[in-house]
Amino acid sequence: MKRFGQVIGIKPEHFKKYCEYHAEVWPEVLEKIKECNISNYSIFHKDNQLFAYFEYTGDDFEADMKKMAADAKTQAWWAIMEPMQQPVKNRSEGEWWANMEEVFHLD
Repeated sequence: MKRFGQVIGIKPEHFKKYCEYHAEVWPEVLEKIKECNISNYSIFHKDNQLFAYFEYTGDDFEADMKKMAADAKTQAWWAIMEPMQQPVKNRSEGEWWANMEEVFHLD
C-alpha cells in the first residue's frame, strides 16, 4: 500500500457548492475510485486549500489512473469540479492536484 497526499486550491466562491457535491458523490464515481485500487480517501479544507489523502493498493498506479480518466462518468464529474478548483502554482507538469512528499508516518 502506498499513501498519497495532494493539494489544490478551491475558489472561495465555489466552496459551498463543492461541499454540496461531495456530500453526495455520484455512486459511479465512487465505484470507479474503488475499482482503481484507491481506498481510505479523504479531502480536507483550510484557507481555500484542499488537501487529499488516499491509499493505493494496486500494482500499477499509472494504469489505474488512466483507467479512471477514461471513464465517462468520472470525466463528467471532473468537468464540474475543475472550474471550482485552482491548481497550485508549483505543481509538476501534468499535475492538476499537486502531489506531496510524505516526510513522516506513524502506524
